[in-house]
Amino acid sequence: MPRSGLAWCWITVIGITIDRYTKWWMIHHLHLFQSKMILPFLNFTLVHNKGAAFAFLHTASGWQNLTLGTIALAMSMIMIIWLYRLKVRAYWECIALNFILTGAVGNVLDRILYGYVIDFLDFHIGRWHFAIFNLADSAICLGAFILLWSFCMSKE
Repeated sequence: MPRSGLAWCWITVIGITIDRYTKWWMIHHLHLFQSKMILPFLNFTLVHNKGAAFAFLHTASGWQNLTLGTIALAMSMIMIIWLYRLKVRAYWECIALNFILTGAVGNVLDRILYGYVIDFLDFHIGRWHFAIFNLADSAICLGAFILLWSFCMSKE
């Protein structure tokens, strides 16, 4: 039986598969900036994000794609080493790191394949829209929340 946190990497494999499929579906069913209402508060709106999460640095001159991709790859390597050193029983940390790894790899694949990240989740209340994002971004946020929660719980 595996003793390191790498035993939890099935989460990353499944997460990347779902992320890739949803992005593929959006590319093949929506035109750029086309919006399709799914629920009264959720649209699928296809956008190309050359910046970071929530369109941060989206309007920069182009340097950000290589920089953000390099940072994400470096962080992915750190997370893999961290997972290797973790005990398999540290399940909350392992789950959190795998969610973060899922998001980092999912978005890096977009940057390599397309030169931008494919975003499509458009939550809104009336005319107010939150920044458009994707499942990889959600995985990073969820993983960060779980990691923070697990650290707080371990201090008690």
